[in-house]
Amino acid sequence: MPVDFKLVGKRVREVRTQQGLSQAELAELANVTPQYISHVETAKKKASLQALVDIANGLGITLDELLSGNLMSNPVEYLSDIDVVLEDCNRFEKRVIFELICATKSILRDNLTLLIDEVSERDNLF
Repeated sequence: MPVDFKLVGKRVREVRTQQGLSQAELAELANVTPQYISHVETAKKKASLQALVDIANGLGITLDELLSGNLMSNPVEYLSDIDVVLEDCNRFEKRVIFELICATKSILRDNLTLLIDEVSERDNLF
């Protein structure tokens, strides 16, 4: 399976903004230009392995965290993101968010047939 560079770029932007870094600040930390960070985030450039390692180091995350979503099977995908979102929440907020996640999951699964029907109808139009 090829690397989805759009997903990698989105992930770079997500982590960078979560950390309150500008593209220029990340570029300095990763020893690249701000324009290069922009091109990686928009998938205009396919970052080399070395550049991805440098960007991950600049963000203070592992390469695994940077590439999350590109793996066929990743049982911990989004867990660190969820931890970041929840880290400043009190017990009440965590409980409400947990219940929203459970309800959303149930709604998605209950309505899966609607999505399948919609996609089938769209594909038949083309």
